[in-house]
Amino acid sequence: MRTDQAKRLKELEKENARLKRLLADAELDKAILREAANPNF
Repeated sequence: MRTDQAKRLKELEKENARLKRLLADAELDKAILREAANPNF
């Protein structure tokens, strides 16, 4: 693997991790809203 390919791979892995965190946060928000909307706690 060339140096520029390795650098690009690292950038993509970092971006992938960031997007996974965003998705996890969004899913958590959805779960919180679902619980808040449910009157039967």
